[in-house]
Amino acid sequence: MTAAQRWCCLLIVCILFGCGMAPAAAQSLRLILPTDNDALFDNDGPGFYMYTDRTFQGRRSRPWQGGQYGFVRNAVETDHGIVYTRFHEGADIKPVRRDRRNEPLDAVRAIDEGTVVYVNNVERQSNYGKYVVVEHWWDGSPYYTLSAHLNAVYVREGQAVKQGDRLGLLGYTGVGINRRRAHVHFEINLLLNTSMDNWYNDYFNENRDPNYHGIHSGLNMAGLNVPDLYLALRNNPTLTIPTFLEWEEVYFKVAVPNEGRLDLLQRYPWMAPALYNPAVYHGDADAAFAWEISFAQSGFPLRIDPYERAVAEPVVTMIKESPISYELLTNRLIEGSGDRYELSKRGLRHIDLLTRHAHRMPHRVAW
Repeated sequence: MTAAQRWCCLLIVCILFGCGMAPAAAQSLRLILPTDNDALFDNDGPGFYMYTDRTFQGRRSRPWQGGQYGFVRNAVETDHGIVYTRFHEGADIKPVRRDRRNEPLDAVRAIDEGTVVYVNNVERQSNYGKYVVVEHWWDGSPYYTLSAHLNAVYVREGQAVKQGDRLGLLGYTGVGINRRRAHVHFEINLLLNTSMDNWYNDYFNENRDPNYHGIHSGLNMAGLNVPDLYLALRNNPTLTIPTFLEWEEVYFKVAVPNEGRLDLLQRYPWMAPALYNPAVYHGDADAAFAWEISFAQSGFPLRIDPYERAVAEPVVTMIKESPISYELLTNRLIEGSGDRYELSKRGLRHIDLLTRHAHRMPHRVAW
């Protein structure tokens, strides 16, 4: 089959199955780091990550590990050891240059070509302070880099950027940081739902600040493990994000009623292989009783599969069992311990964000 024939087949599949065409051809991820700090590649954690100020059991410390991605903050002692209960969704990258007044001088740059889709220039309106979101299309799906705590922003919404273009100046705007701890909080995200505004209005009353940031609020973006992705790309430059996420451990699963194709799958069809690969699932996946969503420990969605049992409401179908309270281990999404568990109010809210306003796709003949 020639390249032209393969492209025509892809076009036909996308028309039939409703997966949107990407604005750019699929290509290898050749990303640069967002600043000149490349200590990550020298296995120099203290040189790369900005430390946090920690007080635990009466002792103060400044662990650089608190700037990493993952469950790295808010230590709690349990009968089964110390666990860190607060999930940090990005990487806090420290500056490599400061002036005589200790002001950071590092530029924050676009890691790849893309379009600036959101700029928050009013630092008091977000814990992120001043931040920039850039949309990148990789392998047919949109991903969103978020650079936060900037002291200055150099781009505007709608602006196309090339790899290496300056987005802003590393800084310390936002909640909980100061000049001493200046850094850029950097994330690579999936966008969870285009109906986020309706979800926000349902859960946060009018006494709370309005959703200033639309669909580009941090609440609507799920960050993947940025440092591990960069390190994996050093070893395998042809790696794709879907393949990278296959290595992530499934920590729990939730079945939800099938009320139509999930909004999430409009952007990330690779997350539901049964919908696009007849070899994976024999039958009409859209007609399944429910969807079963697989999650990482943080609540990051990893995979969506047809579920052949009807459910009236979201229900946890699997979890990595632990004697420690699941509330401490799952970003407060799951309650209980051992073999007794259920979604918390926060967990139900998270599931609602992922599943509301599902869009029914054109019917297909069963495979």
